[in-house]
Amino acid sequence: MNVRRSAAVLAAAVAVFGSAAAPAAFADDAKPSPSAALPSGLYGKSDPKFDGVFRQSYALLAQHTEGVEPAAKAVDWLTGQQCASGGFAAYRADSSEPCNSKTAVDSNSTAAAVQALAALGGQDKTVKKSVDWLKSVQNKDGGWGNTPGLPSDANSTGIVVGALVAAGRNPADVKSQDGKSAYDALPKLAMDCGKDGGAFGLADMKSGKLAPNAYATAAGVLGSLGKGLVVSAPKKSEDAAPKCAKPDTATQAASNGVGYLLDTLGKTDDHLMSSMPGSTDQPDFGTTADSVLALAAAGQGERAKKSAEWLAGNSADWAKQSGPAAYSKLIFAAHAAGLDARDFGGADLVKQLNATGPAPETSSKSPSDADSDEKKDDDGGVSVWWIIGVGMVAGIGIGFLYSGNRKKQQP
Repeated sequence: MNVRRSAAVLAAAVAVFGSAAAPAAFADDAKPSPSAALPSGLYGKSDPKFDGVFRQSYALLAQHTEGVEPAAKAVDWLTGQQCASGGFAAYRADSSEPCNSKTAVDSNSTAAAVQALAALGGQDKTVKKSVDWLKSVQNKDGGWGNTPGLPSDANSTGIVVGALVAAGRNPADVKSQDGKSAYDALPKLAMDCGKDGGAFGLADMKSGKLAPNAYATAAGVLGSLGKGLVVSAPKKSEDAAPKCAKPDTATQAASNGVGYLLDTLGKTDDHLMSSMPGSTDQPDFGTTADSVLALAAAGQGERAKKSAEWLAGNSADWAKQSGPAAYSKLIFAAHAAGLDARDFGGADLVKQLNATGPAPETSSKSPSDADSDEKKDDDGGVSVWWIIGVGMVAGIGIGFLYSGNRKKQQP
């Protein structure tokens, strides 16, 4: 299978599973087979085949954001997943076996791990190896695809930018062999004003053309602004929506994307709706949380807070069904909106997250203490079915994380 066809399959998988309820196999109540016992250091009870590293990275980063010191074995499990090349695959059942050409390392798992491990500290060598690997698979246009060789997309490029920043690298200085950085690639992934509304696009499987997509837009805005998953609430909120203009720079592309998110959120009571066929009138909790981060990063504090408050009042069932990555995304949203993750619509998100894995070393710090601390301081051989699986996780882990409860709601 050639790269272009693989890219199309990935795009389709992300488009479908990124905007729809995750299949039951990806919900947290989907147990792995009895013969595949879960590692004791891993967060979540669902089969980790497609999202183990991702959900672990989110969980550890969310705990750190709230002043919780994760369990040592949870951190050890994550670092043990790294390949000698520096890249991370979605999950390796036997990390004692060396990675080979069939190990499906990917940019998204690697970038998520970098953001978590860089925040925790004490993992400089692991982080550097991963950043070096990410640099080695950078596309000529300056961006990243999900796996080496795939065309750049806004979601992968956005999360890699967050990893570079977390590792102390200036994304503008990380350039391809053609001298391009992520800030050159992202405007090319942005749509025009008018009918496309300035959104970032996701490639259509059949035509290969970009189509406006809220999931891609939230990631594209964060990447274009040089932000990662942890965004501080803005001290002063912008009052007006930005004006859309030609996206000839990353800054303008981000501004346009913010306008698109504001418009889309405003149509449905400050939250996004699923665009999956057959999921009429179903909320998209995960991408709403992503949008909170993007809006806060752009200074739209009041609008970010409104969407976060909607999540606080409506996301409990979704988070319970979806597991640690969902709790983590809500914690990131609460942090970006200036809300209390320990009293989020009456729920203690930190306690709920901690309960999905090994007990943390300590959780004595308050969010304000954590904020004070923050101020102080082989790729290849990828089959089409693996790409489809990773595409599913792109929807689950990065953007949408839907509930597996098909009877009550399929966000």
